Amino acid sequence: MIKTLNVYLHRHLVGQLTQNKYGEVEFCYSAAWLESSQAVPLSNSLPIRKEKFRRRECKGFFSGILPEENNRQIIAKNLGISAQNDFSMLSEIGGECAGAITFLPSDVELPERNDQYRRLQDQELEVILKKLPERPLMAGEAGVRLSLAGAQDKIAVALRDHQFSIPLNGAASTHILKPAIKQFPGLSFNEAFCMQTAAAIGLNTAKTGLGNTNGIDYLLIERYDRKLVGVSIGNQFLERIHQEDFCQALGIESEKKYQVEGGPSLPQSFSLLRQLSSAPVIDLQQLLDAIIFNFLIGNNDAHGKNFSLLYNQGTVLTGNSKRLSPFYDILSTAYYPELSKKMAMNIGGEYLSERIKLLHFEKLAEEIGFSKLMVKRRVVEMMKKLLFHLDTYPPQHSVTSLVAQFIYHRCQRLAQEFKPID
Repeated sequence: MIKTLNVYLHRHLVGQLTQNKYGEVEFCYSAAWLESSQAVPLSNSLPIRKEKFRRRECKGFFSGILPEENNRQIIAKNLGISAQNDFSMLSEIGGECAGAITFLPSDVELPERNDQYRRLQDQELEVILKKLPERPLMAGEAGVRLSLAGAQDKIAVALRDHQFSIPLNGAASTHILKPAIKQFPGLSFNEAFCMQTAAAIGLNTAKTGLGNTNGIDYLLIERYDRKLVGVSIGNQFLERIHQEDFCQALGIESEKKYQVEGGPSLPQSFSLLRQLSSAPVIDLQQLLDAIIFNFLIGNNDAHGKNFSLLYNQGTVLTGNSKRLSPFYDILSTAYYPELSKKMAMNIGGEYLSERIKLLHFEKLAEEIGFSKLMVKRRVVEMMKKLLFHLDTYPPQHSVTSLVAQFIYHRCQRLAQEFKPID
């Protein structure tokens, strides 16, 4: 028996995701979408065509929408489905996803826009955060169909007038809330500090803040793939902006997100951006700056799913744009000695950040088509900017102060090795 999910981009039916009698997932664009003047591909890895995309062609994109690792296993157990069954998982939780994509059973019509939310009191939020390890993404609760990629506990919420709500029946969220992790003390403060520091020295990052409910710290990230539109307060609504991460754009499954396992490399990432960006000069420089910044702070977990493309539908005059999205998931993993010292993507052939020298950045420059001198100068410039910021940054929290000291000492050591470039 063939099972079918309708796939919507914004509110347009663009195709069908099917599961054949052998359990294999396939995707095909609808004839109406192929003929539409608005037709755009769901992904760089799924170009517009009449022919069906087989499992190996479409799994990278569709599985990349779903949660990973232990959270995926727990959700599957809670829902009574196989953890490896992308189709069943998307059927159950594919209502509010990253980007502008929504999944509905083929016998269910896309409802008229009637966004529904359930307001949360502080005590309710506390209960939800405490239960996330055993009920990730609140999967299985009535009306909740939320999907977020990644392995860390998190929840999508709507924030209006300082009040949190849970989106219901596919309504859009405005923020992602990530509670603290006991195994890694101060992780929320670490990430907030690194994200805000990145923004302070010129990187385009997602807006972040910190919160606490009844003793539970959390990081609050404003979604860059959502925007409020409308002419007046009463008539405003949330609009989704489509996006995909680099793994999805390259058709690489989430399980292989690390370069050593077949995930994207830095040369592949720069090539993808050079090919797709509507403003390649700006975006390529931003990506280089992000790579350098991650190296300087010791973010060894910057893999292909931590960089994304944002597809913004414009007007007849402005047209559609494809841009590097704001950066997210930036933190110092090196601060925690128990975490891997191996970088998710190598720099100039070297995976261990402790061994990186300027010659590795020279090699990287060759691989990505940049001037060696420019790349080396940029490394030194960003190091100086970061050290100046850390020198003048007022500590906000004990963990923040410790992370700042760790990064400062790391950069001081690097400064001895990375001499100024004439």
